Formats: sequence, structure tokens, C-alpha cells
Amino acid sequence: MAITSANQLELLQTAEAVAREKMIDPDLVVQAMEESLARAAKSRYGAEMDIRVSIDRKTGRATFTRVRTVVEDDMVENHLAELTVAQARDYLENPEVGAEIIDEVPPVEMGRIAAQSAKQVILQKVREAERDRQYEEFKDRAGTIINGVVKREEYGNVIVDVGRGEGILRRNEKIGRESYRPNDRIRCYIKDVRREVRGPQIFLSRTDPQFMAELFKMEVPEIYDGIIDIKAVARDPGSRAKIAVISYDGSIDPVGACVGMRGSRVQAVVNELQGEKIDIIPWNDDAPTFLVNALQPAEVSKVVLDEEAERIEVVVPDEQLSLAIGRRGQNVRLASQLTGLDIDILTEAEESERRQKEFAARTSLFMEALDLDEFFAQLLVSEGFTNLEEVAYVEVDELLVIDGVDEDTAGELQARARDYLEAANKKALEEARELGVEDSLVAFDGLTPQMVLALAKDGVKTLEDFATCADWELAGGWTTENGERKKDDGVLEPFDVSLEEAQNLVMTARIMLGWVDPTELEAEAEEEAAEESSEDATEETEA
Repeated sequence: MAITSANQLELLQTAEAVAREKMIDPDLVVQAMEESLARAAKSRYGAEMDIRVSIDRKTGRATFTRVRTVVEDDMVENHLAELTVAQARDYLENPEVGAEIIDEVPPVEMGRIAAQSAKQVILQKVREAERDRQYEEFKDRAGTIINGVVKREEYGNVIVDVGRGEGILRRNEKIGRESYRPNDRIRCYIKDVRREVRGPQIFLSRTDPQFMAELFKMEVPEIYDGIIDIKAVARDPGSRAKIAVISYDGSIDPVGACVGMRGSRVQAVVNELQGEKIDIIPWNDDAPTFLVNALQPAEVSKVVLDEEAERIEVVVPDEQLSLAIGRRGQNVRLASQLTGLDIDILTEAEESERRQKEFAARTSLFMEALDLDEFFAQLLVSEGFTNLEEVAYVEVDELLVIDGVDEDTAGELQARARDYLEAANKKALEEARELGVEDSLVAFDGLTPQMVLALAKDGVKTLEDFATCADWELAGGWTTENGERKKDDGVLEPFDVSLEEAQNLVMTARIMLGWVDPTELEAEAEEEAAEESSEDATEETEA
């Protein structure tokens, strides 16, 4: 096959036809043709030559040229594609290194093998262009809902025609036991779009919590307009879901707007989600209040929040326990996902029993340490005293409010408490020193003798040992493994040392040992403060 005047215009016509069919830029097809013709010419004139082909975008005429580059005299590696400055003077008056000498060569006769090779190059280039077009089209649509048509099902995964591409709905992204037949219409959430070797992969989902949020955005105009905001979503796909909403207009009830007239809006979402029951909950910035709402329909008697551990303790009436937990723990699990907190549920009877045990333990402590009778020890506990340090170092006035306690009695109580604590501290120091604790750790400000003993039992016996500790090793913390939060016990956790306090103690030890320069810390703190103020200013400007 020769590129003659008879088929020059056919090149452009073919390029336009392919571009229309694949919905890509015709110029990309022409470029692929140029590359394929250049390869065919190299097979005719020699692979070492730099042969280039240019197709006129108006006439379709293909021009074949040989390009040679001017290089330094001692840098010539390919004599067919490179030449020296001296050799270039035959073609140019003042040749410079890097200049190109271009000569037109006759068009090639393309045999069957060359034509087949050219066809493969064109198909490959067109396929790559088509993939790039698909990726560019769908990459910005991640996080939205798309309507498609089921093409086929493979091993439980559904292949969906989404217009100019195909998406995959994996079996674990389907609701319950959903099954589809070819040509069924389906609505999905575009969870992710990835560029892979085999082309762009569009991953669809019907179980993602944001699928439900986007459905509500389609059904509730107030959400689409930004008057109502969806703050959190938790789903047990196909069974039950909870969605937290807030209204920025005091005259609009967010829950009522999402439910709609006679439940029309929420029912449309329920129907799409195969009958999934949906609890619509008003959002509240106060975590305990929000949790009470999230545990609906169960009633809550009491809530205790531990912000540091991100845990919350909920007390419910005995008859409400099964309702609060839900079938197979569903209600409390969804409430936990919605609030981002670990939830412990106790009945009023269990909570009462625990409080009685704590009361008895504190009473016993005061009876033994302060040599008091049971009635007087119970009075101290009832007034809120939980440990000997509070009794020993509290203001005398706080002891005088107890019935039957005068100044002399209060003084005697504090003296006994201090004597007991001093004896306990002395004993703790003796045990710590027997374990090999050095004076540098004993004298470190911020550690009590009991803390020093606890550290010694854990193998921390010098100030250097203490300075190498991580804050969570001292104060404890939480880690997540396989989606489950696990508690890490801290050496100083029984002494109510917070994570921030542990950080300060460790950093102080490092400064004392000369491991850290305090001026560098101050500079870093100033930089962080400057960055935070800059971010705040940016947010205010955007608002």
C-alpha cells in the first residue's frame, strides 16, 4: 500500500470516523497514524534512522522526512541519525550543536506486515486516548450518584454500563441479597475512580453511607440548597440506618423536612434502599445530648462522657436495655458509628451496684487509713471525698460542712491523712530504691513516690529511661486494630496522669538531659501558632 493522492484524503476521513465513534479528539487519531507510518518507514529505510511523518490536517498529504541532529565531534553514536559540526557545513552555513537537518524522503510502499503493524499502533493509541477520556470524565464524579444499565453479572459482581464507560458493583457493595438481570436499570454511588493498566476502573457502591446521604440530597431541596446539612450517617445496609441532620434556618425543622409530607421524601429513599429503615436524628454539638438522640427509640437515664478515651457510658432503665442495644447490637453499633464514640450501656441496676461497690471501697479506705468508724467514713464519701490526698490537703472549710466536724476534728483528720500518706510515700521510696531507682528520677519534679515505684516495677529506673518513654506508655491510650479499638494501659494511668501531662513530663526530662533545645521548641510553637492564625484568617475570609 502506498500513500498516494488517491488515498490521502481517506486518512483524514478515517481519523474523523474513528474519533466520532470513540468520542476522542481527531488529532489524536492523526498523531497515531503519523507514528504508525513512521514505524513502517523505519522498517523500509532502517531502524537506526530518525524518520518522521507529518500528515497535513487539511489535504491529508503525508510527508516523510529524515532528521539528523548536529552533535559534538566525539559524541557521534549513530551515523545515520547524527552528524558532526564539520559534516553539517555541507547543509548549513553556521551549524550549531543541537540543530536539525531535515530531508524529505520518498513515501514507502507498505506491505501486508507493515500495514498490520501500523493498524496495531493506531488501535493502541486510540485505546489509550479513549481510556484517558473516560478517566478525565469520571474522576471528578466520584462521590456522586449515577444511573446505569446492568450489562452482566460475573461471580457475584455486577458490570454496569454508565454511558461512556463501565463500572463494577462488587458483591460486598450490594444491599443484602440483591440480584440483577441484564438491561435492569440501577442507581449507584461512584465510590472511587482509579487509573489502572487495563484502563480506568469505576468502582460503584450501594452500601456506602454516602449513597444514602446523596439520595436525601436528591429528595430534599433544603439539603441541596445548603439550608439543612447532613452531619453524619451510619448504615447497616438493607436493614437499618441513622442519619444526623442540622438546620441553619431556625424556622425549618430538619427532621420534618427530611421526612416530608406524610413521609413521602424518606419513603422514596427507603424504596431505593430495599426497605432499609431510617432513623432521622437532630444533630447536636453536645456529645451526650447527641448520643441520647442517636439511641432513639430507647430512653436514656444518664450519660457519662470520657473525652480523652473517646468513650461514653450510658445508663438506661432496666426494661429499655434490649431496645437500646437493638437486635444483635444493631442500635448501639449504629449510634457508635454516628457519634464516633465507643458506647458502654449499663442498666440502672448495674450502675447502682457499681456505685455501691465504689462507695464501700472508699469507706473501707477511710476506715483503715484514718482509723474511723464506718458511719464517719461514710459521711466523708457522701460529701464527695474519693481519696486521702483530698482529705489531707483540702481547705479546712470543706471539712467543716460535714455534720459533727469542728475545727479540731478537721485538723485531726488532716493530720492522720498526712501521716498515712507520708508513711506510704516513705515505704514506696524504699521499695523503689531496692529495685535500683536512681536519685535523678526520685528528685524529678512531677513524680510522686508511688509513681516512681510504679515506673521502677516497669523497668524505668533512671531519668534517661524516663526520657525515652512515649507519652502513651505513661498515660495510656487507644489503638485501632482491624476496625476495633483496643486499650493500651499506661504505667502512670492509675494516678490520673493525662496524655498532655505525660508529654510535658517527658519533654521536661529531655530538656534537663540536654537532648532537646528549649529555644527550638519555642520557635516551633511560634510557627505552629502562626500557621493556625493564618488558617483561621483564611477560613474567615472564605466564610
